[in-house]
Amino acid sequence: MTGRVTRSAAAREAALLAAKIQHVEPQLADSNSPANTQKTRKSTAGRQRKRPSEQPEKLSNSSKKRKTKGTLPSLNVNDDLPHNLGSVFQTLENINADLKLSQQDPGIKEEELDKLATELQKTVDKTTEILPQQAKVSKQKNPYGLTPGATPFPEWARPTPEECEEVNRLLSSVHGEVIPPAKIPEPSLTVTGCGEVPSVLDALIRTLLSGATTGRNSALAFGGLVQRFGILDEGIGKGSVNWEAVRQAPLKDVFEAIKRGGLADVKSKKIKAILDMVYQENQERKNMLVKGESDGPSDLAAKTEGEKEYEIACADQNFLSLNHLHTLSTEDAMTELVKYPGIGPKTAACVILFCLQRPCFAVDTHIFRICKWLGWVPPGKATEVTSFSHLEVRIPGHLKYSLHQLLIRHGKTCPRCRAITGQSSAGWEDGCVIDHLVTRTGKRKEGNPKMPVVSKKRSGRKTRTDTDESDE
Repeated sequence: MTGRVTRSAAAREAALLAAKIQHVEPQLADSNSPANTQKTRKSTAGRQRKRPSEQPEKLSNSSKKRKTKGTLPSLNVNDDLPHNLGSVFQTLENINADLKLSQQDPGIKEEELDKLATELQKTVDKTTEILPQQAKVSKQKNPYGLTPGATPFPEWARPTPEECEEVNRLLSSVHGEVIPPAKIPEPSLTVTGCGEVPSVLDALIRTLLSGATTGRNSALAFGGLVQRFGILDEGIGKGSVNWEAVRQAPLKDVFEAIKRGGLADVKSKKIKAILDMVYQENQERKNMLVKGESDGPSDLAAKTEGEKEYEIACADQNFLSLNHLHTLSTEDAMTELVKYPGIGPKTAACVILFCLQRPCFAVDTHIFRICKWLGWVPPGKATEVTSFSHLEVRIPGHLKYSLHQLLIRHGKTCPRCRAITGQSSAGWEDGCVIDHLVTRTGKRKEGNPKMPVVSKKRSGRKTRTDTDESDE
């Protein structure tokens, strides 16, 4: 096994080579003289570099020699100096010979050589400190570009707390007051919902099923899972689907169970992938608890003995669970949730809001549309993801639950704020409670009286609102 070049040795060798080059340049004019030519041939005859194929034993032996006082460490001719300092072309004997010549040559002073080596060493040290830090930052970067605790639009001072209070008051006067439940209700077997159930895994998959479809379709998909795989009779997941049975089932069975809800091909694959990941994580956590390892997730060390025993028992019985997310901070819970296939910031925020019962302003298509019309996000710049990061900072925590619910209800039912609407739409004359606060833009622009009304009875076709809007 060949020895590697240490940083200090690399820096000293680079300094030596640089100093030699500087010293040799003035003597190039005399190098063609017969005397100098003959002397050069003699001095280099014993230092001719050998190719690895010519003397493999010599190279192998020299690379195994330990560093001794007054000599440089052994090098392999195929080694590269670290940090792009160049390639190594000399064996140990050649380097030592160069060092002796430099000490005998009055043109290269020892203190100058040491100074150059010190400067190069500082450069190497600085590089080795910066690169790992850059790699660490890159590894921790959120794939969705979320900015927890900071808005991506710091110059956009809206909405103000007063604006949030006003919109909440106006929408409550039409849709009723929304108060977060003190206790999470028992899971429904007929309604998918947005994750307002005790089990975190149940909440996650229910929310996934409700995405990009209507409430009716997501309920059909969830009902199919209940009928085919059954429900749990005990534990914190009591009343939810037997997710372990879903995990072990063939993909085609999961597809058949949810196909009535639409997008079954995509969603069945995501559900299977999520359940496989949860199972693997549950087993890894159990092994850490059994072995008493202290270098695992921080929440494991904080558990009581009873909690540890319960988690071990759940893993032994293949009861799939994500309930440890209850103990994480909102930021850490978000990071954990978005790592699963098909789970973006909106789905994760719904789980945090409804299941973990933390203030978190999930942004769906209805909310995004109305917030743009309200001027709460920069026009032309914001996306659903950046809007989430911005509104999460700007909206007061005590209003996040109610505003989330109210804006969705309003976006679905208001004749003037629905996804596809115009002055000729049915019910437009009924007005809008926030009409004086919004500026409608795009195809739904208020000043477009020629927009045709789509009649479901006449056309027999569903509008965009019925097909590809989330029904949260």
